[in-house]
Amino acid sequence: MSLDPYRCTVPAEWIDYNGHMSEAFYVLGFGDATTSVMNALGLDEGYRRSSACSLYTVEAHVRYLREASLAEELEITTCIVAAGPKKLHLAHEMRRGSELIATEEILGLHVDQGTGATTPFPADVLAHIAAHEHRTPDWSGRSITA
Repeated sequence: MSLDPYRCTVPAEWIDYNGHMSEAFYVLGFGDATTSVMNALGLDEGYRRSSACSLYTVEAHVRYLREASLAEELEITTCIVAAGPKKLHLAHEMRRGSELIATEEILGLHVDQGTGATTPFPADVLAHIAAHEHRTPDWSGRSITA
């Protein structure tokens, strides 16, 4: 089973002085896609409120491949690269139509907000994670090179 894509439209406030989407808003779009994935996996607002636990992004790698412009429709697809008892590795791909314009890879940890420590995912969340397709895009795991 694959995760549903997240869709958004580039609003005027996301456009920078160069006339295209500012780098911060690529990350905002990816963050919203992460929230959508959390909801699909059972880490939704109700879960966060009742458990005082959430997924914290502790590492991210963004690649800006193409510019996005005002009012463009964007689609972000996400796959689970890997998971463990307390961690989730996601890969996001942002597209304008069929064109890949940006990617983000994140490592999230499941954190008890009361203690600030990592804590295992509940069994039902682990089952949701296991039920979704796991794959590793060819760009995953890259490092910055000059």
